[in-house]
Amino acid sequence: MSSTVLVAGSANLDFVVRAAHVPAPGETVLGREFRTFPGGKGANQAVACARAGGARTRMLLALGLDDFATPIETSLRDAGVQLHAVRDAQLPTGTAFICLSDDAENAITVAPGANMALQPKHLPALDGVQWLLLQLETPLDTVLAYAVAARAAGVKVALNAAPAQVLPAELLAQLDMLIVNEGELDVVAGNPPDLASGLARLDVPCVIVTLGARGCLARHEGRTLLQPAFAISPVDTTAAGDTFCGTLVAALARGDALQQALLAASAASALACTRLGAQSSIPDHTEVTALLADARRVPGTDAHAALAAWCAL
Repeated sequence: MSSTVLVAGSANLDFVVRAAHVPAPGETVLGREFRTFPGGKGANQAVACARAGGARTRMLLALGLDDFATPIETSLRDAGVQLHAVRDAQLPTGTAFICLSDDAENAITVAPGANMALQPKHLPALDGVQWLLLQLETPLDTVLAYAVAARAAGVKVALNAAPAQVLPAELLAQLDMLIVNEGELDVVAGNPPDLASGLARLDVPCVIVTLGARGCLARHEGRTLLQPAFAISPVDTTAAGDTFCGTLVAALARGDALQQALLAASAASALACTRLGAQSSIPDHTEVTALLADARRVPGTDAHAALAAWCAL
């Protein structure tokens, strides 16, 4: 495997409680089972990238000097991720508090902790790196500095703009790929009236919008590509988007065409929704290959037509 992906971003320990429904403001809900899982958008995407196969995966992350860091490091290393870990003695390891409902919806509150200590100076050498994958759970000026450095080194830059925030034009100018869901597209593109308008407002070579149970679409080199979602019975959607991002970039790094990469990412994301937890739910290459080989489960012509009609593109 000669291709390398560097993921720079967040790592959290997730505290997950199951409940009948996500509580409304001011409401107390009696939960059921409680578990902890390694998570964080950056770490989830690194695990997904490593398990997808075909590319070496490295990760730059910041952790505290506490026990919460241990399961995160173990999960990443077990997935085959090479770590560039920054240690911060003043801040705790990042945590996320997740209420997961019986209909697979969730409400998440993140305490970033050491993730906010990641600085431009921490970026490792980019020799041999083909893709840099970023998110927005670390300081925005750090994200920008990494993107600028990668672009200068000839490394392709992908940004998953989550959690959503308004992005400076300077950052958008450094990107080869922007990955957003519908809500994130609204924020990044300034509340466009529809998908087509949102895509038109973003001056990035490739923009991918994930559409949940409908699938996803990509605008690339003047073309629109559609990929319907796989039909599944969801259990936990927490890491679905991260699984999509990591699998997609791994596929591109190993040389897959974008349409093929979208298919693999959609399959991996679907499988992740059928399991509990973040990194614990992310499938490996063998599982994704098996799903793609099952013609009964791969979205067909009717699903493509329905997605195209919904997108009105």
